[in-house]
Amino acid sequence: MTDTTKPLSRPAASPSALATWVLLLAVFAAIYLAALHLPPLLDDADATHAQAAAHMAETGDLVTLKVNGIRYLEKPPLPYWIVAGLYKVLGENAYATHLPNALAVLGCAWIAWLWCRRAWGNRAALYAALGTLTSFGPFLFTRFFIPEALLSFLLLVALYCLLTGFESLRPGRFYIAWAALALATLTKGLIAPIFFFAAAIPTLLLSGYWRRWRQLKPVSGSLLFLLIAVPWHVLAGLRNPTQGHPSGIIPTIGNVHGFWYFYFLNEHVFRFLGLRFPHDYNRLPFVAYWLLHLVWVFPWSLFFPAALIIAWRTRHTWLQHLHRDGGQTVDFYLDHAVREDVASYVFRLKFRTRSAWLLGIFAAFTIVFFALSTNQEYYTWPAWIPLVMLTAGVLASIEETWESVRHEEKQSGSSKTRVAGSFWILNAHILFAVIGAGVAAALILGLWESRNLPYVSDIGTLLAHRAVGDYSLSMSHFFDLTGPSFAALRLPAIIAGVALLLGPTTGLGLRLMRRNVAATVSVGLTAAVFLVAAHIAFTRFEPMLSSKQLADTIIQKGSATDDFIIYGDQSDASSVVFYTHRFFGHPALLVMERCSPHGNGSSMVWGSCYPDAPDIFLTEDQLSALWGQGNRHWLFAQDTNRSKVQQLLAGKLIPVQTIADKTLWTDRPL
Repeated sequence: MTDTTKPLSRPAASPSALATWVLLLAVFAAIYLAALHLPPLLDDADATHAQAAAHMAETGDLVTLKVNGIRYLEKPPLPYWIVAGLYKVLGENAYATHLPNALAVLGCAWIAWLWCRRAWGNRAALYAALGTLTSFGPFLFTRFFIPEALLSFLLLVALYCLLTGFESLRPGRFYIAWAALALATLTKGLIAPIFFFAAAIPTLLLSGYWRRWRQLKPVSGSLLFLLIAVPWHVLAGLRNPTQGHPSGIIPTIGNVHGFWYFYFLNEHVFRFLGLRFPHDYNRLPFVAYWLLHLVWVFPWSLFFPAALIIAWRTRHTWLQHLHRDGGQTVDFYLDHAVREDVASYVFRLKFRTRSAWLLGIFAAFTIVFFALSTNQEYYTWPAWIPLVMLTAGVLASIEETWESVRHEEKQSGSSKTRVAGSFWILNAHILFAVIGAGVAAALILGLWESRNLPYVSDIGTLLAHRAVGDYSLSMSHFFDLTGPSFAALRLPAIIAGVALLLGPTTGLGLRLMRRNVAATVSVGLTAAVFLVAAHIAFTRFEPMLSSKQLADTIIQKGSATDDFIIYGDQSDASSVVFYTHRFFGHPALLVMERCSPHGNGSSMVWGSCYPDAPDIFLTEDQLSALWGQGNRHWLFAQDTNRSKVQQLLAGKLIPVQTIADKTLWTDRPL
């Protein structure tokens, strides 16, 4: 994926490793480390997964995950083991919960830098790592506790060690690859080896490396993989066996398939086919699914056209340098090896070609796989970093060729020579400037409309609630913004507006002056400042996204003998459960049907069907009979259930606190 038709007369200036990492660590600290404390844990998946890790930390049970006392068999254990260990050291808080995600992103940046440095050089390494840290997708989907960042890091390590094991004749690299693949399996399940081998096997066949299959350590490596990956799966199956006489996929109380059926069939096969029970996921529209990848890799997706142009123009050379004995004539390599010795040049060119194939196949398979399967926005996380790496490699190669050609022109006095891809790079900066100006104008308009309005800490009371995507999309609440809501977003809006006005235009000016490295780095720095502003804005949505304020109220005004009741699923108020579970010392009660055959989209359904599940489920009649009797009760409901609660317990509710779209009541005066 690089243009090798033009000789390179001199090395282009590239940043040193020290300067690169000073910049990268500063960007990482600003975007990720500084954001770990706030906001507190979010409702739904974030605090739900944190509960599972807290259960491990407090009980020492490293086999069976539990949420609010109920078995949670959906997920492999490695992310929860890591967070549980951090809870022991740092306490049970948002910082410890989200730190592994942040470090996994840094790990992805490191492996991207290491890989691209070897394949494309120092400049590409800088761009790949900076792109990893400043792309929108990795930023958005590390705000809550999901395993995709760790999965991506481990798969990249496995793929890199596979390729460099052959290239460097280091058998130890293959053992690292097998171990990383096993850990990836303990992170996300069977899709880890599926994705790995879907990319590795075609690359080995195309490159001819399959003839050296013995170097892969297939026997001892497989044993290492099994030694790491299998024990937990066996123990989880033995600890969570089939109960009663289940029939079909839908469990009933006392009749439920065990872990092996649920995990391997329900969570893998049936989920892929869209038949999983309970059906607690959505499928993105086809067009939106593909177009959103431009958002997840933005602003580096602006350079996709340049990368595609180069890939198309060099299509006749895609297979040339894959094989050990394939490639061009000796004279060709001599002409193109001015900067380094011939052997090093040939080695890098072949490694570059094999890297492009391996990364390209891996990214393509991942995206196509989830296009055919059920999907969430973040499922294709593992493909984003390879896309950034490939784009960074092409971008750096175009710039270096461009600079070398201009140097030759100055020496010879010849007319300007057009370098393939340079036109599209310049257009990318122009488009970035247009987008930046448009978004900045929208922010200025919002600030103007809210100029005389007071600051309101609960932004949820000012939003339009347009329900775009039924709030199943990560950016749904963005479409709820109104002029008055900007009263709570002035600071981040000003920061983002200034960054988008100055950053892209500065980058365009630098590009026109042929200061290529500075121009490209300016794209990443602009994105970094914007993401810092985005996180500040994100924290302003805390009352909508987290219920910790309600948990603080309960701890302050309640007692350990009280009961906490959720009208609905535990995920509705999972942050309250997380922050109060030590205070109460017993699970929250749920007003919902136990082991519902309809599923209700609840992660509690399957585990609640086990006969030893705690008795935490209430009917509306039981809630009505319980309310006002015995110890104090606290009742939580979201807006969607508020009218039901008020009708059921009319005249018996004592309001305590309302934030955004959720309300807390008690059954006696405070």
